[in-house]
Amino acid sequence: MRWNTLDDMELAGKRVLVRVDINVPIEDGAVTDDTRIRRLSPTLKDIMRAGGRPILLAHFGRPKGQHIPEMSLLHLIPALENAFDAPVSFCADCRGPAARAAVGALEDGAILILENTRFHPGEEKNCPDLAAELAELADIYCNDAFSAAHRAHASTEGVAMLMPSCAGRLMQAELEALEAALGEPQRPLVALVGGAKVSTKLELLGNLVEKVDHLIIGGGMANTFLAAQGIDIGKSLCERDMTPIAADILAKAEKTGCHILLPKDIVIAREFKAGAAHETLPVTACPSDAMILDAGPETVAEIAQVLEEAKTLIWNGPLGAFEIEPFDEATNAAAQKAAELTRAGRLVTVAGGGDTVAALNQAGATADFTYISTAGGAFLEWMEGKTLPGVAALNHK
Repeated sequence: MRWNTLDDMELAGKRVLVRVDINVPIEDGAVTDDTRIRRLSPTLKDIMRAGGRPILLAHFGRPKGQHIPEMSLLHLIPALENAFDAPVSFCADCRGPAARAAVGALEDGAILILENTRFHPGEEKNCPDLAAELAELADIYCNDAFSAAHRAHASTEGVAMLMPSCAGRLMQAELEALEAALGEPQRPLVALVGGAKVSTKLELLGNLVEKVDHLIIGGGMANTFLAAQGIDIGKSLCERDMTPIAADILAKAEKTGCHILLPKDIVIAREFKAGAAHETLPVTACPSDAMILDAGPETVAEIAQVLEEAKTLIWNGPLGAFEIEPFDEATNAAAQKAAELTRAGRLVTVAGGGDTVAALNQAGATADFTYISTAGGAFLEWMEGKTLPGVAALNHK
C-alpha cells in the first residue's frame, strides 16, 4: 500500500489537523509517563519547521459521548508544552464556533489542541457530520496515531476521506517497519507468538502460518498445542476447547511448509510464585500435579539456531511466565539473542503488544530491536492481515 507522508504535502501556511494518541497515565492531575507525547515531537516539529500550524485531535479514555472533566485534554497542556518546547493553546470543543475561532487565532510556531473527540457520540459512530466539521478546520489531515488506526472513527477515517491526508512520522515509521516485516520481508521470516490464550490470537496464527517460514509458539498457548498432540500437560494453563483449532493450525502449517517450533523441554513447578521449587523435564514428562511455566534450555537452543539463520523476526508475546523468576529465562534468552543479531546487522526485529514490550524491557533488549510498536490492537490486526481503516483512508487519493 502507498500512503502519503509529510514529505508529499505542501505545508507552508497550511493548517494541519494531526490525529495523535496521547492516552497517557495521569495521577493527581499530572502526567506520570509522557513517552507517547514525546514520540510525537518529530511530526509536530517538521510541520512547524515547514511553516504549517498543527491542530491536535485526540481521544482520552472512554467517556462514551459524555463530557467528563477528568478526561479533558486540558490536563495535558503542561506535558505537551514541555515535550514540544512550544506554546500549546486549548479549545474546550473539537467542533463548532469555538473550535473555528481557536483555529483562526492560531499563530505560527504555536500548537492548538482540541478537546477530547470522544466527548461527542458521533466520534465512535464515524458520524459524517462530525467528520465534515473536523475537515472544515484545516487544509491537511495528518494521522500520527497508528494505535487508533484499526478503528473507523470520525477522527481516524471519516475526516481523512474528506481532505488531503498523510501519515505523520510516527505512523510512517510504524507502517514502514510492519511492511518490512510482513509485506516484503527478507527471508527466512520467523514469528514468535506467545501469551496465555490461543483464542485471542487465532486469526493471527492462521495468517502467520501462510506467510512465515518458522512459527515459534510459547507461553500458555503452547500448552494447548501440546495437548492437541496428545501430550499430558498436567495442571498447566490450557484451553481444552481450542485443541481442535490448534490441530487444524498444525495441519495447515504442514501444507504451507511453515515449520512450527513448540517446546521440546519444559520448566515445571507445583506453585505459581517467585522462586518456587522447579525442574526441567522433557516435554512428554510433565507430572500430573505440575504446571508448565517456561520453555527449557533445549528449546531455547533450538530457538537460537532458528534465529541465527533468520533475516526477519516478528515478536508478539512471552515464552513463559516472564513476570516471575525463574520462569523468565526462556523469554530473556530469546530476546537477548534477537537483540545480539540485530546489533550485528543480521536480523530485522519488529515487536509489539503490551506484554511483549514489558518482557523485552525486562530482558534489556528493547533498545536493540529494529522497531517496537506500542500499538496493541492495531498491531495485532495488521499481523492478522486485516485492513486498518485509518491506514486505508490515507490512500484514498
